[in-house]
Amino acid sequence: MPKWHVYVNRAAGRKASEPAGIRDLLREVGLDFVLHAPDSPDEAKALIEESARSGATHFAVAGGDGTVNLTVNALMPLGLAAPPIIGVLPVGTGCDLLRTFGLPQDAAGAARHLTTNAVYDIDVGTLEGSWGLRYFVNVAQTGVGAAAVESAMSLGRRLGAARYPLAFAARLPGFPRAKVKVTTERRTIESEALAVILANAQFFAGGWNVAPKAMLVDGVLDVQIINCRKTSAPALVPKVIKGTHLTDPAVRRLLAAEFSIETDPPWPVECDGDLVGNTAVKGRVIPAAISLKI
Repeated sequence: MPKWHVYVNRAAGRKASEPAGIRDLLREVGLDFVLHAPDSPDEAKALIEESARSGATHFAVAGGDGTVNLTVNALMPLGLAAPPIIGVLPVGTGCDLLRTFGLPQDAAGAARHLTTNAVYDIDVGTLEGSWGLRYFVNVAQTGVGAAAVESAMSLGRRLGAARYPLAFAARLPGFPRAKVKVTTERRTIESEALAVILANAQFFAGGWNVAPKAMLVDGVLDVQIINCRKTSAPALVPKVIKGTHLTDPAVRRLLAAEFSIETDPPWPVECDGDLVGNTAVKGRVIPAAISLKI
């Protein structure tokens, strides 16, 4: 059995995650592991990098989509000889990556999955802008949805998944539509819009089925340009939650292995629930970059 390096994000979830509780779960399933409980994201990143450079290949995170993102951004720049194997023990406010695979949304159920051999090689997306280079696994976006992520970060974590819809409703009235230019390897689209979504997986915002046709193994992103007016956005949201919005006239969908996005005025950009900067932004897909434990 491989040795897992397990990292506990104590800030994840509606209440603090206790390393002792995670340790007990892993012992119950008979996992061979080393537990780390870093005090900050920077310390977590440094510990993950140190483990990888020392030969570790299996990494598990007790947290949500943001903790997975931190792990991927620690590992991808290292140029590892083989894709790292990453497992998730969901204790965060949102574990949308796991929803795409129908994996358990409880830490105990996910811990049992770490004892099996099944993995799934999945793509990773990149974002490049004035902030530098970032990687994402689940969903990135720019526009009103990214502005909502920015506001949600200031809301109390006890609200859980309700933070995003509350922040979206608060940011929508004052958010500016923009002239958007989206360029892919196949075409260029210029349009007024309210948001552009770059989906590698299917779900975001605590279960919204934003990209029901997205796949993490096809080497492309599911790109959606949302061009509805702000007054029409509240009626579109229930469709996005259910995944029935792709036929709406306000949604233009395309697939892209490479992309660039320019907006006037500049818009905020987020990936996997983490605000990274503002447009312009470009990026691409790195096929089968990591192995997800399923």
